[in-house]
Amino acid sequence: MRKYLFGTGLVSAITGGLTLLRSLRSNDPFTWRTALAFLSWGISLALAIGSVVDTRRATRGGIVPSDSPVSGKEQKLLRKRLRA
Repeated sequence: MRKYLFGTGLVSAITGGLTLLRSLRSNDPFTWRTALAFLSWGISLALAIGSVVDTRRATRGGIVPSDSPVSGKEQKLLRKRLRA
């Protein structure tokens, strides 16, 4: 599970969120650009979590959606897991 939680996509999404939260501490007003930045961060976080879920499902021998980055690599990931 550690390899999923400390993946680069998830870590970068979390650090991006921390940066956005720090920007709220300043006295600058909340503008539409800030709202778009939070929306973008939310989408990035959702995609990072989705890729972790798809990778975990593929290594357990499950079927992943065809739009997933690990689609078509399920057998390879399962063999790698069974060897370990």
